[in-house]
Amino acid sequence: MHMPEPNGTILAKRDHVLARLQAVLPPEGLITDEAERRAYECDALTAYRCIPMAVALPSCTQEVAQILRICHQEGVPVVPRGSGTSLAGGALPTEDSIILGVARLRDVLEVNTPDRYIRVQTGITNLAVTAEVEGEGFFYAPDPSSQLACAIAGNIAMNSGGAHCLKYGVTTNNLLGVTMVLMDGTIVEIGGPYMDAGGLDLLGVICGSEGQLGVVTEATLRILRQPEGARPVLMGFDSNEVAGECVSDIIKAGILPVAIEFMDRPCIRACEDFAKAGYPDCEALLIVEVEGAAAEIDEQLALIKQIAQRHNPVAWRESASAEESAKIWLGRKSAFGAMGQINDYMCLDGTIPVSSLPFVLRRIGEMSRDYGLDVANVFHAGDGNMHPLILFDANKPGDLERCEAFGADILKLCVEVGGCLTGEHGVGIEKRDLMNVQYTPADLEAQMRIKDVFDPKWLLNPAKVFPLATSAARRAA
Repeated sequence: MHMPEPNGTILAKRDHVLARLQAVLPPEGLITDEAERRAYECDALTAYRCIPMAVALPSCTQEVAQILRICHQEGVPVVPRGSGTSLAGGALPTEDSIILGVARLRDVLEVNTPDRYIRVQTGITNLAVTAEVEGEGFFYAPDPSSQLACAIAGNIAMNSGGAHCLKYGVTTNNLLGVTMVLMDGTIVEIGGPYMDAGGLDLLGVICGSEGQLGVVTEATLRILRQPEGARPVLMGFDSNEVAGECVSDIIKAGILPVAIEFMDRPCIRACEDFAKAGYPDCEALLIVEVEGAAAEIDEQLALIKQIAQRHNPVAWRESASAEESAKIWLGRKSAFGAMGQINDYMCLDGTIPVSSLPFVLRRIGEMSRDYGLDVANVFHAGDGNMHPLILFDANKPGDLERCEAFGADILKLCVEVGGCLTGEHGVGIEKRDLMNVQYTPADLEAQMRIKDVFDPKWLLNPAKVFPLATSAARRAA
């Protein structure tokens, strides 16, 4: 995405705004040097880039409030940023915007195991939350593949899930309360260290709002007791469609594994080369994990094996040790990075009814041939959250545009079968102009009126989520 050079008006305004920000932030809290700002020109959707006006890195909620108050007064857009792992362009800046990064907000504020919650600043990484409580036998359930790097702030913004969301739910099911700063600098407390706070469910509105309503600086998260035991099993099949049918039958039988993950041949090979997890040589692989007491695990796996045998699996292997289980999951959680070592790709994120998996996988294969672009499939099969990786050559003219058109058709297919445009990556810029595929004008108007209440000037995370022409008109009004 080519962006023009800032004009004289923008430059003059920038100097004034930066002077005001420098007056309230320590030197390390504001980045103005062009080379350093370039590190924030994109997130994990690297096809689009734009250098922001400046980058603010506050270290507390009060500094966040001061930054937003100044930008609100000056009419300067603000792009909230967690760790920059967004795959939908959720943290892409504009040339006239300030990036507000939460990377320095990393403190653990309170741990309460009797009441099963932890309160943290939102710059802390997902994995660090579990690390803080695992010594006492607890864990934080949402586990995105990027959990080593992704921040809780981004997890809340995109309502992130992960491999174990089939049983434990996504971020919204594990978020109890937030401290949030509105665009005008007002600090609000929503929810708290208990389930089902009184009043309107504003927490449900905020989780998944992609930084459109405010900047969440602190979060109270539900923590859970670690299960007595867990065991993954590998099941290999001759085709994607057959593996999809097996997933549908497991869910239909009323069995609730903690995770059902799907990988096809291209992804299996890449992940095996990376992790040496002992994945079988097959067209499609399911990783199914169950947990509980040893007898409970044995009973669940016996039922799952009966279902799998109806689909003639070419491989079946239960993990025999904690080390083997760790390797199996290392391979799956390394999938995006492993694929990135061998090809450029765009990672999609759409959700479908589980019963539609065989049909959708077959249609993706047909569209792949029509577009002349290969696809690697890896996703959370248990809840129908798909992540097709469309492979393309970033240096070949026209390939990116063809990839984007292919991706749009896959997402339209998800909506056609009764699913939705996103599961956990959010809308960002990637899907904003597809929102009218899923929502009527009245639906979008209702969503935009909520933003009007929280951010009347439409300064927070501009050009995201809503169709570009619609949001531009709203901001200009």
